[in-house]
Amino acid sequence: MAEKADILDFSLEELERAVEDLGQPAYRAKQIVKWLHKGVGHFDEMTDLPQAFRHTLHEQFRIGKLQILESLHSKSGYATKHLFLLSDHNIIECVVIRYKYGNTLCLSTQVGCRMGCQFCASTIGGLVRNLSAGEMLSHVIETNRLLEENGERRIGHLVLMGSGEPLDNYKNTIEFMKMVHLPAGINMSYRNITLSTCGLVPRMFELADEGLPVTLSVSLHAPNDNVRKLIMPVASAYSVVDIIKASRYYYEKTGRRITFEYTLIKDLNDREEHAEELAELIKGFPNHVNIIPLNEVEGLDFRRSPERSIQRFIQVLKSRGVEVTRRRELGFDIEGACGQLRRSFYSGSESQHYER
Repeated sequence: MAEKADILDFSLEELERAVEDLGQPAYRAKQIVKWLHKGVGHFDEMTDLPQAFRHTLHEQFRIGKLQILESLHSKSGYATKHLFLLSDHNIIECVVIRYKYGNTLCLSTQVGCRMGCQFCASTIGGLVRNLSAGEMLSHVIETNRLLEENGERRIGHLVLMGSGEPLDNYKNTIEFMKMVHLPAGINMSYRNITLSTCGLVPRMFELADEGLPVTLSVSLHAPNDNVRKLIMPVASAYSVVDIIKASRYYYEKTGRRITFEYTLIKDLNDREEHAEELAELIKGFPNHVNIIPLNEVEGLDFRRSPERSIQRFIQVLKSRGVEVTRRRELGFDIEGACGQLRRSFYSGSESQHYER
């Protein structure tokens, strides 16, 4: 017997058509969305739907649910990393970051990653598969449930910066952002969503034309192609000049300021001349640079820049009029870098088998 379709994977329009095919009015779809986004685990809990219809939904569909395997809490209390088991036994992770203005969820879009960035744990082992839109949504729903159980606020901001390249899973990522934005459900403002990309230029132009005013964060990490090719294979396909052109286009289409992520790596991209070159590269349109001291990954050769180099790099950018921030390091003690916890979990539990 074929496995039932996960109802969380349905867009609102698809759900409206599905309920009409089952003899119900289209407005039932919004009722279903309301219950799903609240985290109900069974159709019987959707008490404003006719009982016979709930039974039909149970026969036709399933509600995808994640099994939590492990949660690690930072000593500071600002960050919690969750490891989730997917229905096909793959494992994915997400991070809750607590700020004064609310809780942010750092979300994964793929199991693994095929971009091959040399300093990132996510890409070790390559891409396993894309996450569906419903699986991404499940991470938000389940995280909200855990937060509410602890008496905490629900997720107010999303950053698609976990494992995977969101624009490499373009269709599902776009559908997920539309789902999480639904007023009948979680009702997340697009302006509270940040999407991170390593610079898939054609998809950046396509995203700009979608009409979704999310914040675009570009993982640049180098001021020129020669340095970038040493750490990011994608640099062989798309130049930094092309990435800046796509970033300018995104700003012009959406009015959203671009963030350039720049991880400082000892003796590779952290010299003063690199900062000068970066400032020249990105001038001329609204943006800011987020400096990230490298979170060292076991098995990879790159090392964190000394503190004096980090400070000097920031000062050079500021002297050139660049808006610059330094990322707060909230998850270092819980293996906060993308893919680290998943990788260590696998290496320590290769013989274990998990039931659905």
